[in-house]
Amino acid sequence: MLRAMKQRGETLAALCRQGARQAAPLQARGASRAVGSGAACVLAGAFVLAWVLCAMPHVEASQRPKYGGTLRVEIGARVNSLDPRVAATNAEEAAAKDEIESLLYDHRNADGTFGGGSELAPGSGPFRISEWEPGRHLTLLANEEFAGGRPFVDAVDIEMGRPLKDRLLDLELEKTDFIEIPAEDARHASEQGMRVSTSQPDELVAVVFVAGKSPAEDVRMREAISRAIDRGAMVNFILQKEGEAAGGLLPEWSSGTAFLFSTAADPSTAKEIAGQIGGSPRIVLGYDSTDSLEESLAERIAVDAREAGIRVTPEALQNDRVPSNCDARLVRMRMSSPDPRAALAGFFAALAPAIEMNGPSGPGFAGAEQQLVGGWSAEHVYEVERGIVDTYRVVPLVWLPEAYGLSARVRDWKAPAAGEGWPLADVWLEQEAE
Repeated sequence: MLRAMKQRGETLAALCRQGARQAAPLQARGASRAVGSGAACVLAGAFVLAWVLCAMPHVEASQRPKYGGTLRVEIGARVNSLDPRVAATNAEEAAAKDEIESLLYDHRNADGTFGGGSELAPGSGPFRISEWEPGRHLTLLANEEFAGGRPFVDAVDIEMGRPLKDRLLDLELEKTDFIEIPAEDARHASEQGMRVSTSQPDELVAVVFVAGKSPAEDVRMREAISRAIDRGAMVNFILQKEGEAAGGLLPEWSSGTAFLFSTAADPSTAKEIAGQIGGSPRIVLGYDSTDSLEESLAERIAVDAREAGIRVTPEALQNDRVPSNCDARLVRMRMSSPDPRAALAGFFAALAPAIEMNGPSGPGFAGAEQQLVGGWSAEHVYEVERGIVDTYRVVPLVWLPEAYGLSARVRDWKAPAAGEGWPLADVWLEQEAE
């Protein structure tokens, strides 16, 4: 059938060429300009129609979704338990576990957990567990009874603990279909000819000062460090321009007010403020020992602070617990929703325990989390955000996108929005021609 349609397109093209030859003598014999123009328009239209008819069948055929196949996935994290009651050992595992749960459960609850299945028997989501080797391998099968409709792929095969260089190599050799790529490596992967997809910047990296820790209790110290940080350099050199400088707790695409928060470095003011602080206080800045990006950012902060006369000492942390000698630590937080109210409420809940958000040293917005979700205006959301940022207990640094590498056979891929998991139930695989 496709061959016949293509032949009809070729015939139309031939007719167009014949018509053009017949119109030329008319113009040569002095036919009216109107006739010549009209004939040219008709011929041009016929040529375009013939080209569309030739190309259309191929496009439609290649884009028609197909069921079947196994989607091969490789991730760097090792997920050791799928039980939602068991806490992850590090941030990387927690993020991967969250993505897998989005494939097993029907919906996400308001608190960020997933629902639609019992705690120990997930399966109301688009996929069900078939094989499970903790920390190594997971196979999911399509859920035929999923309320949202059966996924296109038959199965998802997830290999865990794969280093980035191995993931990139396997993608290049077409041994895998879907990999996670750190934002700072996405540009290089794309330049190497790999198919890379990035989301809106929806992950915030910030410095959080721990309440009750001296000298971090001095607001002048916190402000001086914030002003000393060169966020532009972080984006351009550490992130390789894959991300945005952050001055507030919400990105511009979500709140529309991020431009009101300065991201420019002000080393002269920072040095002036630091000079008002007596002695030579030292700030210990903790970061995740397994996160190379956090390490690079911590070292950059130490360099910028040193130029302002402030001693910041980066310290690698082995887990999420903040040791007693840490005055501050780097945190990474993903938005729970594209909606600025819900996203800010999520950040508020996550940060409150560490910085005593409603305590005597915090901004004092008691009940703000519930009120944000309850429908505050954009102006009120901005006021809450501004109130938190102006305490300098939370110092936003950069916004990161989520980056993914995809094989050529993955079709209908759409980067997930903030708060969404991997959309693996919606993609289909281009099968090899028989």
